[in-house]
Amino acid sequence: MRILTNHWIVTTCILILAGVWTWTSSQHHLTIDPKPISTPRQGFLAPDFTLETIDGNLIRLSDLRGQPLLINFWATWCPPCRAEMPAMQDVYADNQHLGFEILAINATNQDNLANVSSFVSNYALTFPILLDQQGEAAQKYQIRSYPTSFFIDQDGIIQEVIIGGPMAEALLRIRIGQLIGEMQ
Repeated sequence: MRILTNHWIVTTCILILAGVWTWTSSQHHLTIDPKPISTPRQGFLAPDFTLETIDGNLIRLSDLRGQPLLINFWATWCPPCRAEMPAMQDVYADNQHLGFEILAINATNQDNLANVSSFVSNYALTFPILLDQQGEAAQKYQIRSYPTSFFIDQDGIIQEVIIGGPMAEALLRIRIGQLIGEMQ
C-alpha cells in the first residue's frame, strides 16, 4: 500500500511539474515583443531601403507602396543582366502608365560608376537606376548572384523571386500583368 501511495505522489508531482512547465513556456512566448519579419522571400514584406539614383535623387522603397514593382539587382559585368535589360525596358515602357515601376539596383560596390552611366545610355534605359554603393540593399535582400529579381505587389509583398537570368520578355509580361491585374 505504501508503494502505491509513493508511486501516486511521484506521478502527481511529475504531472504538476509538466503542467507548470507547459504553462510557463506558453506564457514566455506571449511576452516576446514581436519584430516585423523582413526576409526576402515570397509572401513576406519587401525589406525597405533608401538609395540614390544615377541622377542624384533618393528613392525609398516604402514611398512606392501602392504600385506594383520589379526590383532587379544587376551589374554591368553580368552577361545575363545585359541580356535581360532590353526586355525590361520594353515592358516598362508598355506598363509605366499603369503605375508599374522598375527599380534597377546596380551593385555599385562591385561595379564602376562610369560603366553604369555608359550602360544606361547604351541601352536607353528610362526606369530608375539605383546605386547600391555600400552593398546595403544587396545585403538586406541576401543577394548571392546577379541578376536577382523581386516582383512586389502594391502592398509591398514579394510575390516572386527569380535568381539568375536572363528573364524572357514573355515571363516579364505575364508577371507584371498579374501584379497590375491585382490592383484592379
